[in-house]
Amino acid sequence: MRASFRLGRVAGVPVGVNWSVLVIFALIAWALAARQFPRAYPGEPGWAYVFAGLAAAVVFFVGLLAHEVAHAVVAKRNGLGVEGITLWLFGGVSELKGDAPNPGAELRIAGIGPLVSLVIGVVFGGVAGVLALAGLRGLPVGALSWLAGINLLLAVFNVLPAAPLDGGRLLRAAVWKATGDRTRASVVAARAGWALGVVLIGLGLWQFLVGAGIGGLWLVLIGWFLIGAASMEERQAKVGSALRGVRVADVMTPQPQTASAEMTVSDFVDHHLFAYRHSTLPLTEEGRPVGLVTLDRVRHVPAGSRGATTLAEVACRADDLVLARPEEQLTDLLPRLGECTDGRALVVTDGHLVGIVSPSDISRAVQRSSMREQLTGRR
Repeated sequence: MRASFRLGRVAGVPVGVNWSVLVIFALIAWALAARQFPRAYPGEPGWAYVFAGLAAAVVFFVGLLAHEVAHAVVAKRNGLGVEGITLWLFGGVSELKGDAPNPGAELRIAGIGPLVSLVIGVVFGGVAGVLALAGLRGLPVGALSWLAGINLLLAVFNVLPAAPLDGGRLLRAAVWKATGDRTRASVVAARAGWALGVVLIGLGLWQFLVGAGIGGLWLVLIGWFLIGAASMEERQAKVGSALRGVRVADVMTPQPQTASAEMTVSDFVDHHLFAYRHSTLPLTEEGRPVGLVTLDRVRHVPAGSRGATTLAEVACRADDLVLARPEEQLTDLLPRLGECTDGRALVVTDGHLVGIVSPSDISRAVQRSSMREQLTGRR
């Protein structure tokens, strides 16, 4: 999940927000300010409901951020790198570099998020209870109570034993510890996530049909997301198992053809297009990668603009490139392959380009690994 804009850094980790957060923020604030709070606490001025709704929505997302920051901090303490945190439609995602080294680390990384949400919920609930005992009633206590309830619900939902939820990670840690097989543990957690998704979709459709309103459709959407994410995790687990022990140098295409970032699109199309064998072209300056351009990006440049457009203007920027070292494990590289580079990684030594890894390179490596296992099994 890519961030639409960056908020800065928290605990040394880049934090971004996807545009979908704005939609959910607006829906939560509207539901609280226009419906829930006025019904529960009538008689307040309109601005008070708006302020309470907006404040509760902001604090809720701050709690989500705290949940993800906790994951990131514990991951770093257990030896994993953290690319960043992105808040989006279904909460937050901590982008970790690689997998936990052992079941204990997996347990700590996964468990800290729900624990933080639980603590936040208990704190808000405690403050609301103290205020109520002191004789205070009304909108402020209602907002605090809602924050307590939503964080407790978030904690409970996240510990459901199904990937990609934190509970799925906890399940994976338990199965991994019991069997010693990380791939098997990942598959078990992913299939549990698929099953939970089916249950949520069925429950949501039933609620919608009996007239429960939009809440049923929301459950369907969550269930659909869980099925998709769980299926992807199962595929990644099996690919990771097939590629375990394979280095980037074993699969990369060495010394790929390159182009100058200052070359115009027109010059490239007219004089160099058919000289290049691949659909992705690294851009270099003195041997150092500065961009990556695909034929699809070139194709979308209007013919009348090609003479004034350089390859650098249509390429992935240097900041978006995925860089790897030849000695790096391929399984550590896979989670970093980004959307901008179309699944490609540039391999560098001392900052200079020495190779490129493409999806076809990875597919061939998986096929060879599977063939090796079949031939070994036949012996």
